[in-house]
Amino acid sequence: MAGAKKDKSEERVSPYSDEELEYFREIIIRKRDEAEKEMDSLQNSLRESMENASDESAYSFHMADAGTDAQEREKTYMLFNRTRKFIRYLDDALQRIENKTYGVCKVTGKKISKGRLEAVPHTQLSIEAKLKRR
Repeated sequence: MAGAKKDKSEERVSPYSDEELEYFREIIIRKRDEAEKEMDSLQNSLRESMENASDESAYSFHMADAGTDAQEREKTYMLFNRTRKFIRYLDDALQRIENKTYGVCKVTGKKISKGRLEAVPHTQLSIEAKLKRR
């Protein structure tokens, strides 16, 4: 019985037309490009921070400065990982568009509203399912 349920979920087809899927693809690609630029910037910032950390000058080295620098590096690293994860979600959404399974809630099996997908194009949950998770 469980196998039959899995097969049914694989058969889901996007409730959106090819033109609408292309519209969402463009939104996702635009967001992905922005995220890639942000990730490059964060990576450069991390690289510079690490290089500066190794340049311990006798004039500027102070324990408080070192702590602040380490905290900033940690924050930048967290943002970098978060952005990388966001890109992965966007890539998954592009794959769902390709498979024509985009726009279907993975919990309810219902259509995810266009407004929600425009705001959060990588989502796999309808508002109904998201509110139930709180």
